[in-house]
Amino acid sequence: LLLNVLSRLVDAGNTVIVIEHNLDVIKTADWIIDLGPDGGKNGGRIVAQGAPEAVSQIRESYTGQFLKHALKKADNSTPSQRGKIDGGKTHNQRTGRKNQGP
Repeated sequence: LLLNVLSRLVDAGNTVIVIEHNLDVIKTADWIIDLGPDGGKNGGRIVAQGAPEAVSQIRESYTGQFLKHALKKADNSTPSQRGKIDGGKTHNQRTGRKNQGP
C-alpha cells in the first residue's frame, strides 16, 4: 500500500523523500542517499548516492552491499517475479517496472 501511494505521488509530479531501511522499498527508489558509515558519532556522512544499481557497487556502503544481493536476487528471478514486492501491486512506475504479483 505504501509503495502504491508513493508511486502515485511521484506520477503526479511530486518530489517524495523517504527515510527507509527496508530493501524492498530502497531498491525501487530513483535516487538513494546513503548516510553512514555507522550510526551516532560515526555516521552522518554521505557514503553513497545514486540509483540503486550504482549504490550497490560502492564497497563502503553497507546499504549498497545488502542492496547488491537484493538486486541480484531480482535479476535471477523469473520474469513474472521480477520487481515483486511483498504485498505490493506496482512500484517505480516512472521507469515502467511493474510488479507481477497479487
